[in-house]
Amino acid sequence: MKTFLIATVILFTSLSSSFSDTYVRGYYKNNGTYVAPHYRSNSNNTKSDNWSQRGNTNPYTGKRGTSDCGYNCTNQRRYKY
Repeated sequence: MKTFLIATVILFTSLSSSFSDTYVRGYYKNNGTYVAPHYRSNSNNTKSDNWSQRGNTNPYTGKRGTSDCGYNCTNQRRYKY
């Protein structure tokens, strides 16, 4: 029973995180630059939880965020590292 419960929690966690991401197909910009297909987080009312922001890590690339949205974030939170 304990194993079933753990497996259910892991499955639910992985499914809920996959619904929070959006797949973006590759496309060409107006200047001719090709943008490769990628995943992005779903949009919401804050910039501070995007993968590119400090304190966050992109789950697909493992790359840590480097941007600081400063006081432009909806939640007015600044990251200090």
